[in-house]
Amino acid sequence: MAEKPIFLTPEGRAKLEAELENLRTVRRAEVAERIHSAKEEGDIMENSAYDEAKNEQAFVEGRIMTIEQMLKNAVIIDQTRAADTVGLGSYVTVVERGRREDEVFQIVGSAEADPTHGRISNESPVGRALLGKRVGDEIPVRTPDGIRHLKISDIR
Repeated sequence: MAEKPIFLTPEGRAKLEAELENLRTVRRAEVAERIHSAKEEGDIMENSAYDEAKNEQAFVEGRIMTIEQMLKNAVIIDQTRAADTVGLGSYVTVVERGRREDEVFQIVGSAEADPTHGRISNESPVGRALLGKRVGDEIPVRTPDGIRHLKISDIR
């Protein structure tokens, strides 16, 4: 079975690569040193410092494996395409019925989603509803908070 593609912006890929490098070169060494120090304290059966270091080691190794898999399946979002329809990487300005303020979203893959900073996943209800739409389109979107009526005012 094929792995699910992980859509990333070039910046998102660079960020993951930097995190992976840090985990491999810095965090691994730090955790190994903590384990070594805890072992030198004697009996590891009742050594909380040893247990904490081993748990951190498991977290670091798990995160390394996760990032490696994400990068292996990465599909870089082409941000140079035409901006007449909403696609991955698009910045979309919408106005919600009954509100005066515009909202700007960037449509990204789920690995980079950060709704508090306007980066929404292409798999989220709003992201899915906006994909393929054009300026002027009005879209009803079913969200956990109810139906939102959005109108696209700009795509870039």
